[in-house]
Amino acid sequence: MRLSKYFLPVLKENPSDAQIVSHRLMLRAGMIRQAQSGIYSWLPMGFKVLRKLENIVHDEQVRAGHNPMLMPTMQSADLWKESGRYEDYGKEMLRVTDRHDRDMLFGPTNEELITDIFRSNVKSYKDLPLTLYQIQWKFRDEVRPRFGVMRGREFLMKDGYNFDVDKPSAMHAYNRHLVSYLRTYERMGMKAIPMRADSGPIGGEDTHEFLVLAETGESEVFYDSKILDLHLGDREVDYDSWDQCAAIFDEWTTPYARTDETHDAELFAQVPAERQMTSRGIEVGQIFYFGTKYSESMNAKVSTPDDGDVPVHMGSHGIGVSRMIGAIIEASHDDKGIIWPEAVTPFGVGIVNLKQGDEEADAACEALYKSATALGLDPLYDDRNERAGGKFASMDLIGLPWRITVGPRGLKNGVVELTSRKTGESEELTPELAIEKLVKIYADV
Repeated sequence: MRLSKYFLPVLKENPSDAQIVSHRLMLRAGMIRQAQSGIYSWLPMGFKVLRKLENIVHDEQVRAGHNPMLMPTMQSADLWKESGRYEDYGKEMLRVTDRHDRDMLFGPTNEELITDIFRSNVKSYKDLPLTLYQIQWKFRDEVRPRFGVMRGREFLMKDGYNFDVDKPSAMHAYNRHLVSYLRTYERMGMKAIPMRADSGPIGGEDTHEFLVLAETGESEVFYDSKILDLHLGDREVDYDSWDQCAAIFDEWTTPYARTDETHDAELFAQVPAERQMTSRGIEVGQIFYFGTKYSESMNAKVSTPDDGDVPVHMGSHGIGVSRMIGAIIEASHDDKGIIWPEAVTPFGVGIVNLKQGDEEADAACEALYKSATALGLDPLYDDRNERAGGKFASMDLIGLPWRITVGPRGLKNGVVELTSRKTGESEELTPELAIEKLVKIYADV
């Protein structure tokens, strides 16, 4: 993409109403614009990152054997009344009445609707296990929407639901989801720690939140630093193996890690003092097992050979896709702007022409742009007739992991400058070697 043709309305000054780093930088980098309190338009660069995260989530869900689908944003209140949650959910639920005086709601979550879909189509234990998921917009009428996309009213979320014949099978689904989420966050370039948490209005006793450590996190967290050394990496996982998924679950949940809501001071005191850590965390996902809470109230049963019709055991699993962008920025930025991990960067490399209009510099940038595009690096070419300082400031603000700087002086020696946004280190390379190095870097992402 040529920056002269791209809609990227960057701001030079910090917006006065933005309280945290991610909100300020997303506004300044032209990723979002507020439409209403807690509701945002996603501008081209923000939308591009959103889609990258969404694709990673889809990849890992399908890898784990889960079925993608799409449910409506508007739901009938009758289903929520049937489950008993319509009045319990609180004022965060946006309730409306259509022209026929039917009670409707803008879905904050989808346990009731997915249970209705299941009970209408699945009758036998032979059709289990089954996990369905979607990535869809949700709405929760927060009393104090703040922190940009971190606590907005409208947000993009992956929500999945498993259906199993008994508790052991459902707990395998729980473990399977934990493993798939760990892989998802690692692919995004982030460390998200599973922590024992409170189930809230979803219900159930077994639940873990995934939190990214950041100073601006809304939750106080307590953890054993040993967990920071854990990585799935390229480990092959058989998601159908109960033993393997359970082993990874145990590996990641044995070290102490809890939010303030479930913190146990006596248990935490048993962690060696040098490994006792307290920090702030941003929730980016959560998994639940809630048994037959919804299947019993909504009569979602399957026939079995030994016990007749039995209510299915269920769980739900969510990843805050739009919220994840804010979490990544909170965890990866400096005083100049965003620092994107390679896996989720909106563009693979920025190309800066130090002397737009110079015949040799223009030709070199065009050649680099075409080569990088052909090799799948998705470059952003700053071809504007702007001062070099302004171009560098824009690139630092939007946070592309790599920048190639092209100027007449370097070209006389046959080199361009390749700069890492994360480290600030630069090296002079021929244009061909610069592209070759980037291709190798992204091949490992």
